[in-house]
Amino acid sequence: MLSLFPGRRRFSDLSEKEVLALAVSSEEDDARVYSDYAQLLHADYPDTAKVFESMAAQERGHAANLTREFERRYGDHVPLLRRESIAGYYSRRPPWVVVNLGLDRIRAEVGRMEDESANFYLQAQKKATDPDTRKLLEDLYKVELQHEDIAGSLAERYLPVDKKKEEDEKARRQFVLTWVQPGLAGLMDGSVSTLAPIFATAFATQNSHTTLLVGLAAAVGAGISMGFTEAVHDDGVISGRGSPLKRGIASGVMTAVGGLGHALPYIIPEFWTATAIAIAVVFVELWAIAFIQNRYMETPFWRSVFQVVLGGALVLAAGIFIGGS
Repeated sequence: MLSLFPGRRRFSDLSEKEVLALAVSSEEDDARVYSDYAQLLHADYPDTAKVFESMAAQERGHAANLTREFERRYGDHVPLLRRESIAGYYSRRPPWVVVNLGLDRIRAEVGRMEDESANFYLQAQKKATDPDTRKLLEDLYKVELQHEDIAGSLAERYLPVDKKKEEDEKARRQFVLTWVQPGLAGLMDGSVSTLAPIFATAFATQNSHTTLLVGLAAAVGAGISMGFTEAVHDDGVISGRGSPLKRGIASGVMTAVGGLGHALPYIIPEFWTATAIAIAVVFVELWAIAFIQNRYMETPFWRSVFQVVLGGALVLAAGIFIGGS
């Protein structure tokens, strides 16, 4: 019978020696993961970085205990057995990916890591025949279950409430500067600037297919233009707005989304049906922009509504008037 996982072993097929070797490499890898988090966060969140440095030290201690136990039973050569070699075994997300999602997402990821490690030790105990090995695996299972409390005590030591609030607020500001602000600018540009050409074309031709093509060209072209402009005009070093690549992606994608929202209804061949849906989508987009401005930019809601909805309605009216004249 062919294996469903070519080149990979099933956990149930591992020997006790191999399970212990896998535990060693897993703890060593987790220590590196926590160290990576500490390095990536050190510049902006030094207090949180200290928590991860301490957690990395704990994982290295676990790896040392497991290595001593392995050497006691099997000698000083620990075979290399990695997580990716085991079918169905848990994996770790790259730290540089998770870091981009913010501090709350990092904390949730750590909780997931410890839960998965605890479950591994629970299953590993079942394969252990040596009493000392079983006792070590049981102790590690209990430690992993308590790791959230341990992380909490480390946070209390290195990250008191005022520091945590300060870092959380800094993370929120960075998120707004890097993602929300350029994304909002793109959404506004894509939603408003494409209104006139799309609806002018619509009312001039009264042809859904032609309007769709013009709308796609306007939305995609605007997205590419806004994305490149955002990425190249500020490297983020002095302004502190973060990676130009991230800002360019946020701006470009949201610009295209803003334009596509009221262009895609013209997939419908019936012109007046498509136009009615497109106009409804426009007002949903404008209200969404007002909400985002209020939620993240702290602009008073009704001021946002007045600025965005009224401005967008005027551009829409201009496009309809020009196209129908």
